[in-house]
Amino acid sequence: MTKYANLGGNSNVEAYDIGHAFIDVKFFGTPKVYRYSCAKAGRCHVDNLINLARQGRGLNSYINRYVKKLYD
Repeated sequence: MTKYANLGGNSNVEAYDIGHAFIDVKFFGTPKVYRYSCAKAGRCHVDNLINLARQGRGLNSYINRYVKKLYD
């Protein structure tokens, strides 16, 4: 997994992994990895999550606001 840059300094996201139609997200304090897929969260949300992960800012906030329970 790729370490999340956390440029905002207050994210709970530790790392992520990008696939063809999904993003896996690992949060601090838990061994579980959450998969957000196009099938469950939708292509638009997955694309936004991928962009935010690569930018290193806003990923945790976006998850909490839009897709918190839409993981596989």
